[in-house]
Amino acid sequence: MTDTSSNNTANSEHSVTTNGHLQDKLVKDSIAHNQQISAQILRAQTAASHTDDGQSTSNNDFTKVQDLPTGTPQGQQTTMPNSSENNTSTNSAAQNIKQALFNQRDDINNPHTLETDGAEETHFGYKTVNKAEKQARVADVFTSVAKKYDIMNDLMSFGIHRLWKRYAISLSGVRAGQHVLDIAGGTGDLAKVFSREVGRNGHVVLSDINAAMLEVGRERLINAGCNNVDFVLANAETLAPFDDNSFDLVTISFGLRNVTDKDAALKSMYRVLKPGGRLLILEFSKPIFEPLSKAYDLYSFTALPVMGKLIANDSESYQYLAESIRMHPDQQTLKQMMQQAGFENCDYHNLTAGIVAVHRGFKA
Repeated sequence: MTDTSSNNTANSEHSVTTNGHLQDKLVKDSIAHNQQISAQILRAQTAASHTDDGQSTSNNDFTKVQDLPTGTPQGQQTTMPNSSENNTSTNSAAQNIKQALFNQRDDINNPHTLETDGAEETHFGYKTVNKAEKQARVADVFTSVAKKYDIMNDLMSFGIHRLWKRYAISLSGVRAGQHVLDIAGGTGDLAKVFSREVGRNGHVVLSDINAAMLEVGRERLINAGCNNVDFVLANAETLAPFDDNSFDLVTISFGLRNVTDKDAALKSMYRVLKPGGRLLILEFSKPIFEPLSKAYDLYSFTALPVMGKLIANDSESYQYLAESIRMHPDQQTLKQMMQQAGFENCDYHNLTAGIVAVHRGFKA
């Protein structure tokens, strides 16, 4: 009996050690892959920041839909020059490094100002802030985490986020030749799949309000050969660059909870959809199993900030992300908000016992 017990103990210890080595290897491989992508982006930005005569230029504004020339091959638009007011001698490389974390371009088309909203307040995680401030604060968070975003998603969800996204895509009903808008599309996970599904005659727009996130997604999709995708900075509340009745499918994945005015965003999504088009929202939601809910809270508010500090050197941003999940409307409330925005046949599907839900609605 003693020998058997010893053998079992040794086998168990060996299994734990092996699993530990595998986890370490996965983390190291993910970090190495991300560093390669970051290096490619840095080289591309360095090459783009100098003209032929060696003078530095600021050339990092993304294409706006109204600026696209007719007949330009989709997906091959890169960047548009800044306006002359931004092309001043103060934009030296050294000063760019020292500039404030918040990039003013991330605050595009902010409908909330002190003039329009006064002292009206909203939530930023568990904090209360003026509505005019929230968009800039959210921009800071995602500018900070952009380069480590994919690694952190894999670690935080143990890779399950890929299954959630795959299920959402299965509900999309996307077909060849259709036009798709992926709002808050970030690093391009969904847009990459939609690019393949709509084919050469289809079109995908990867949209995000955050330039740092959009740059990561742009680099990834161009490297993957997705030549039917455009990349547009846009505010989900207004979707100002896009015309009415433009898209067969609109998606937003893990982005709605960061929007200041969710009702306004839902109405804008309804506006840009074609009649008969559908909206898909993939978002964290409320667990339907109480014991799981408590364990999930414990994990979110202890493990996530620690991982954020270790991997992304930013615990505060991941503290906000955990808090923003708790402040997001539950499944039934979000369904009602979609109906109030005009969507019909609305439903939702709980994933992982309600930790995440996919909401779906149609434009008549």
